Amino acid sequence: MEELLTYMKTLGDQSIQRTQLKHRLDLVQAFKIEEGMRVLEIGCGQGDTTVALANAVGETGFVKAVDIASREYGAPITLGEATDFIKASPIGNRISFIFEADFLKMNIEGKYDVAVLSHSLWYFQDPALLLSYFRKLKHIAKRICIAEWDLEWSMKEQLAHFYAANILAIYADQFDDEGNIQNLFHKEQLKEIMKEAGWKLLDTKIVDASFLQDGKWEIDFAKSIREKFKNSSIKINTLVQSNYSMLEKATSHGEQSLNSVVLIAI
Repeated sequence: MEELLTYMKTLGDQSIQRTQLKHRLDLVQAFKIEEGMRVLEIGCGQGDTTVALANAVGETGFVKAVDIASREYGAPITLGEATDFIKASPIGNRISFIFEADFLKMNIEGKYDVAVLSHSLWYFQDPALLLSYFRKLKHIAKRICIAEWDLEWSMKEQLAHFYAANILAIYADQFDDEGNIQNLFHKEQLKEIMKEAGWKLLDTKIVDASFLQDGKWEIDFAKSIREKFKNSSIKINTLVQSNYSMLEKATSHGEQSLNSVVLIAI
């Protein structure tokens, strides 16, 4: 992991990057990515998982990393800044980044061993759009590996993250927010969408993510937007305020992140 950290641009607290990278390495191990594989990653963001994938495929492998966002998106470091640093690193020649990409209109040449969607599924505005992605990927990749937060919290310290995620999903619907959470897909919903797209589920795994900082980040953001719901309908405001009450109670137990669920299909 120390060698991989040298490939990535670290701004601010390096412990954040170290923690995030550890989880990405755990996910890639769960995906069973092997040396020499061709990997197509959808929703690569700043390249956290991309780096772990590129490390796993080795010098004979290749990763095409695609994201709908622009190079200017992201803070405190943009997607362009992060991925330029990765491209200039010793693993850069085995990665191709494509931004502002409409995947459904892209002409993808060749067949890929694995398609990966790592913590990018809750960004999807519409389940039907996710289904379209899965259907197209069925013709491109031999296997699909996805990872997303597991809504089935396993300990009370993760409850606050669960309630914060619910609040942020409602916020996205009420205020047309383009934040990280648009739809809270449960793993059973994801399995059904994959099945409808023609994928056959091979394995389901839970990967510990409780040590990540994401839970606290999303809890803090949820708390910061509470006043914005005052002008919502009575029913929405009642629902949201109920979630805030439960969030406040849950934070007394801790602010640990939900775990990641990994689904693998052919």
